[in-house]
Amino acid sequence: MMDPIADMFTRIRNASMVKKSKVVLPTSKLKHRIAEILAKEGWIKDVKLIPGGLEGASNRFDELELSLKYKKNGKSQITAIKRVSKPGLKIYVSKEEIPTVLNRYGMAIISTSSGLMTDKEARQNKVGGEVLGEIY
Repeated sequence: MMDPIADMFTRIRNASMVKKSKVVLPTSKLKHRIAEILAKEGWIKDVKLIPGGLEGASNRFDELELSLKYKKNGKSQITAIKRVSKPGLKIYVSKEEIPTVLNRYGMAIISTSSGLMTDKEARQNKVGGEVLGEIY
């Protein structure tokens, strides 16, 4: 797998298109933190870490289980989720260039020197960084 974050976003996008309630994916510290941000901001319901390697476990490695969120009309809370900075082309922004996604109805996830944060938090903390992805 060349880009684990793009893989995570694709799994979330595909699961929401077919109305799955949960999506399970391999974990890493970065993916876990991205999932926590998505849950905190209300894009998904819940994040659960499934430990691997235990007897009776289906997998040797830890996995993340994300509970997807849907509106009352059955449409997914997530309209689009996309990777901005890719392994071959990193996109860095200064504190003045932090993107606004869909007139602030969406959210950008930014990797800063202070850790991962949303575009709103990065503006408040006056820090720039690598734009990992956008969601709306």
